[in-house]
Amino acid sequence: MLVLVAPGQGAQTPGFLTPWLDLPGAADRIAAWSDAIGLDLAHYGTKADADAIRDTAVAQPLLVAAGLLSAAALGDLVPGAVAGHSVGEITAAAFAGVLDDTAALGFVRTRGLAMAEAAAVTETGMAALLGGDPEVVLPHLEKLGLTPANVNGAGQIVAAGTAEQLAALAEDKPEGVRRVLPLKVAGAFHTRHMAPAVAGLGSAAQDLTVADPAVPYVSNADGKVVTGGADVIARLVNQVSNPVRWDLCMETFQELGATTLIEVCPGGTLVGIAKRAMPGVRTLALKTPDDLDAARALIAETQSPAADAAGA
Repeated sequence: MLVLVAPGQGAQTPGFLTPWLDLPGAADRIAAWSDAIGLDLAHYGTKADADAIRDTAVAQPLLVAAGLLSAAALGDLVPGAVAGHSVGEITAAAFAGVLDDTAALGFVRTRGLAMAEAAAVTETGMAALLGGDPEVVLPHLEKLGLTPANVNGAGQIVAAGTAEQLAALAEDKPEGVRRVLPLKVAGAFHTRHMAPAVAGLGSAAQDLTVADPAVPYVSNADGKVVTGGADVIARLVNQVSNPVRWDLCMETFQELGATTLIEVCPGGTLVGIAKRAMPGVRTLALKTPDDLDAARALIAETQSPAADAAGA
């Protein structure tokens, strides 16, 4: 069974969209999306520097556009389940047919602007803690006033809070943590600092045309499979100020019988976690179009009669 996943903010790098625009029809699709949301996606994905694409209002629609573009390049595909990390949940909602591509990009544009505005109130950020036992790490974060914004599994928890709190964490790591790695994001996402963004996003959600998921949609709020489109949208609104439980998503993937996991562009982060947390599951990250042939081969194996028989 194939799981298709989409990464969250911080996965972007300067120029990462460049090779994808050489695919047939890709530049036209990006241009149409850019016009629809009032943001030059091609510029930011090919020419802008790291600081420019770190801007929340830019990074989020850029990531969703890249995910949709790379998934479309795989051809007709019906995955066994879809999910996304943080903003990647909007990409996954489009994969599942809950939103069409243009609506997903309009929604994420609103999300990015609202979260950027919320982030401007106080200097905040996020940092990944590599290693350590959650039973030790979580109380330590609470002591410092930090929120475990992403519980990713495989020995990775992302802390979020003010610049002062993160500086204190760098000086006082929890026992067993090998490294504290600052993330390329411009705010303490999935914490109380993002609460001002929730109302605006909820208002925008009321104007969306929504369908029920056509494939199993795994929510990163709690790892549950969500079957109603309205429920998916409600979760997308609330997740901006609530933690991401990617560890629970991976548990659900395994319960569903996942054998293969493909991460859309700019892939790598979720595949890295899956390799540690989901042994025996084949993984592939779409980083450039050079990865498409290998991805198609994996998909063909997953959907072959032999694979169907093995999963029966």
